[in-house]
Amino acid sequence: MFGKKEPDMEVIIGPQSGVKGEISSKGTVRVDGTFEGNVTAECFIIGESGAVIGDVTVKSCIIGGKITGNIRASECVEIRHNGEICGDIYAVRIIMAEGAKFDGHSYMQRPQEIEFRELEAQPEG
Repeated sequence: MFGKKEPDMEVIIGPQSGVKGEISSKGTVRVDGTFEGNVTAECFIIGESGAVIGDVTVKSCIIGGKITGNIRASECVEIRHNGEICGDIYAVRIIMAEGAKFDGHSYMQRPQEIEFRELEAQPEG
């Protein structure tokens, strides 16, 4: 997926399923059906038949279906050729395949290690 060992698949919403609510997972969440609500996970995958309405906060995600909502990724967002995003993306890296659709704004973030560096002490007086 992104060259690193993938987190365990913890939540799967199948193509014949529709779910409303909130998902919080330390592993991978995959949606092939429909989901309405916010997602917080290590990794998030929307399959080609998947549709999500809600905001997503993850380390990385792959969009093969449709999402209406904002995405915040501390590492990478990949939009596949059938992927559609209607919302803003906040990420360190964005990969967009030919044919992908994106309606929103993108904000490139610094990696967290840079963002949270300590401030140097200022001399007094």
